[in-house]
Amino acid sequence: MSQLKVERYAVQHFDLWNTFISEAKNGTFLFHRHFMEYHKDRFEDFSLLIYKQDSLIAVIPANRNADSLYSHQGLTFGGLILKQKQSVKDILLIFEALFPFLQKEKFKSFIVKEMPEIYFKTPAFEFSYFLAKQAKLYKREMVLAVDYSKPLTIHKTKLKHFRKAKDIDFEIRESSDFTPFWTDVLQPRLLEKHQVKPVHSLEEITYLNTCFPKNIKQFDVYLDNKILAGLTLFENEHIVKSQYGATTKEGEKHRALDFLFLSLIYKYKAEGKRFFSMGTATEQNRLGYNEGLLKQKEELGCKVYLQDFFKLQLND
Repeated sequence: MSQLKVERYAVQHFDLWNTFISEAKNGTFLFHRHFMEYHKDRFEDFSLLIYKQDSLIAVIPANRNADSLYSHQGLTFGGLILKQKQSVKDILLIFEALFPFLQKEKFKSFIVKEMPEIYFKTPAFEFSYFLAKQAKLYKREMVLAVDYSKPLTIHKTKLKHFRKAKDIDFEIRESSDFTPFWTDVLQPRLLEKHQVKPVHSLEEITYLNTCFPKNIKQFDVYLDNKILAGLTLFENEHIVKSQYGATTKEGEKHRALDFLFLSLIYKYKAEGKRFFSMGTATEQNRLGYNEGLLKQKEELGCKVYLQDFFKLQLND
């Protein structure tokens, strides 16, 4: 008989779940139930809690899609979220306990979207070790981030234009009002260039900001009181991620977005963050990434980290 108990998340676990996430070694506000549930109508939540002798030792943010369990598809990453101190033996027991539970729930596969290591508070590779032994790596993506523990490697051309931009009367504003950026910059540019909408609507990002005002921030660049560019940041304990970034055509002429990026890179370095992430450059093409976007992020000082995607078959 397994030493562990696996249980599906229910509303009565709300506070227990959130407390665990706040203390986990690979926890982030993205796993808080308020964040996970803003779009709960789009997913059938099937998050899991794992106990050892009635003590919660791990959780898995997840959803059901047909006969597969997914690392929650409304989140950028997921996997096994762990206590600060957890033995490798316990991780093996967790892995072994999941099989019969998921099979009993009629799942045929478990799709794991791993968390890039730059988000770890302390190393948390144990589950990856056991996962790689039995699951198939079916996708690997590049995550671009500036590592503040290393000297900055910003391209000299970016630095030259940044110094010149200081002579322009730019004004950087931090605001809890996302309307100017969403309506005047982000939505029009995404529609014009990619024929898509932001993943978050204006109403959703505004709501999330009220839930997480210390984690979700908006910075905009103005010239003569006119918005030229903006960045929406998701800030964790030691890492900042640019979730959205866009500029107007006029802003492009002034390189306003580069100016904002570099200003914030320096700001968060001074504040003692460990990483400034710019996300991926993924694109459905021959290479699997957007060459221009990758070059842009590299020139801003980013290096490549990996995000792995695994498929675990749950055959009887």
